[in-house]
Amino acid sequence: MNISARNIGSCVVLDCSGKITLGPGTMALRNAIRDAVKNGTKRIVLNLGDVSYIDSSGIGELVSSFTHASSQGSKLVLVNLTNKITELLSITKLITVFEVFKDEKSALVGC
Repeated sequence: MNISARNIGSCVVLDCSGKITLGPGTMALRNAIRDAVKNGTKRIVLNLGDVSYIDSSGIGELVSSFTHASSQGSKLVLVNLTNKITELLSITKLITVFEVFKDEKSALVGC
């Protein structure tokens, strides 16, 4: 799992690639989001376009990170979901919890 951060206005875009699985994948995701929250970022855009796989631990980390960001006054949104991730979030009904955007430009409105 690789994550690179880009600052765009008052937002941070976290470009993720690889697999979000138990261990290094979930730790990388947790650390990147918590660092952005700690730095006072109000909107974190999680770009999942290059994520090839996400397991139940990865889903759990998404929910945990969403909750943490919200409790600290930040907003975590998702962009560029693959068909597999969209289906997984739909099956688990989490698609209604997260704010999901088709493209980065839409996700960055207001930054």
